[in-house]
Amino acid sequence: MTFIRFVRAFGLAVCLLAGPMFASAFVGSSAAQASDVDSAAFQSIIRGQMNAFRTGDAAKAFSYATPVLQKRFQTPEIFIHMVKTGYLPVYRPTNVTFGQSRMTPHGPMQEVYVTDPGGENWLALYSFEKQGDGTWRISGCFLQKAKGFDA
Repeated sequence: MTFIRFVRAFGLAVCLLAGPMFASAFVGSSAAQASDVDSAAFQSIIRGQMNAFRTGDAAKAFSYATPVLQKRFQTPEIFIHMVKTGYLPVYRPTNVTFGQSRMTPHGPMQEVYVTDPGGENWLALYSFEKQGDGTWRISGCFLQKAKGFDA
C-alpha cells in the first residue's frame, strides 16, 4: 500500500472513528506545494509542542495548533485535556524518533515514531498548514500502533 493510499484510508478511518474533531482539520487543510515540505521546521514545531506538554504549558502547546483547531477546542485547558486523554503517546512519550516528511493531497505530513509510558510503540502522523504569515502550524495528529518499530 502506498503512503498516499495509507493516508487516505487512515484519514477516512479517523473520520469514522474520531468524528469531526481532528479529521475535518486533516481533510480540510490546504494542499501545499511540494517545495513546502520543511522537515526541519515540522520537527522543531513538534518538539516545541511536546516540550510544552512535558512542562505543563497548555497555552504554549495550544499555540502550535492552527486557528481552526484552536477555535474547535476553544481554550488551552480543553485542548490539553483532550490530548491527555486521547493522545497519551505524544503527550508523554518516552522516546521520539522522526520519520519522513511527505507531501500528500491534503498537505504536508511528518511521521513521528513515539513510545508511550507503557512501552507501546506508535506512529503519529502530524499534518501541517501554512499560515498567512508564512509560518507552519499543526492541523492534526493521527495515531496508529506501530508494528515492527523498536525504539
